[in-house]
Amino acid sequence: MAVPELRNRPCGGRYGDIVQAIGNTPLVELKRLSPKPGVRIWAKMESFNPTGSVKDRVARALIEDAEEKGAIRPGQTILEPTSGNTGISLAMICSRKGYDLKVVMPDNVTPERTQLLKMYGAEIVYSPGDQGSNGAVAMALEMAESDSSYYMPYQYGNQANPGAHYHGTAPEILEELDGDIAAFVAGLGTGGTLMGNGRRLKEELGDAVKIVAAEPMQGEPVQGLRSLDDGFIPPIIDLSVLDRKIFVTNRDAIMWTRKLLDEEGVFAGVSSGAIARVAVRIAGELDEGNVVFLVADDGWKYLSSGVYTLPVDEIENLESTVWW
Repeated sequence: MAVPELRNRPCGGRYGDIVQAIGNTPLVELKRLSPKPGVRIWAKMESFNPTGSVKDRVARALIEDAEEKGAIRPGQTILEPTSGNTGISLAMICSRKGYDLKVVMPDNVTPERTQLLKMYGAEIVYSPGDQGSNGAVAMALEMAESDSSYYMPYQYGNQANPGAHYHGTAPEILEELDGDIAAFVAGLGTGGTLMGNGRRLKEELGDAVKIVAAEPMQGEPVQGLRSLDDGFIPPIIDLSVLDRKIFVTNRDAIMWTRKLLDEEGVFAGVSSGAIARVAVRIAGELDEGNVVFLVADDGWKYLSSGVYTLPVDEIENLESTVWW
């Protein structure tokens, strides 16, 4: 296996606006997680984006695509369903570009999400928490249908979502590893990360790279991820892009989120724990090669949930009251 040299990335950079600082996130090797000497596991640190999540890329793409098409105008209200990260990213970008934002999200999200959204000036409409993100999607669609003054980017059905990764994240990974990638692992949520990266990596590398989805088992509330068996399949998802789906539980996600922090110093959100678990499993099946997975967000928005401190059984008992 060709082993890429560890490169010194340029320090910082100069940007005219915080929005321009989105992307070009570091790729970090996680040596302690690798099960074999010939297999290297790499974390694409999307938590380094300005609001701390991969959704900064998506939100920027959604808004700039709408601007290019003339679909929105300054001062218009943008409406979007979210479980947190996309809403926060949109709130930051809308505040910079002069748009009002109204988000629909479950009423049992962690308070950090609500606080960040309000700090960026977003208006929040709450959907029933027991319906998860599917309930937020349904409510937002009803609102958009009843009031044509809203513009809804609708990340679940907007090709600008995977486009952010096709044109951004994937080319970065290809350059960082000189195209030597055996597997790419990401969580199954809106589908944008897997579809955009998966298509680009397959175009460049063909069957040499495997695209693997971390999907929650049906009924498992892993924040940021969804089971396709729970009744809603985002329109942008094309399952033919995937080579495999591997199921994870909420307990997997919690334990591996802690493992990332304890063993590698990576302070990540819960979905990243689930994704890391799948990445390590894939690495264990290889004799050599580079396995890349996404650290989708940082851990700050989860502190109040106790995910890093409480006994796991206590956290699992909170599932009905806290939407991760």
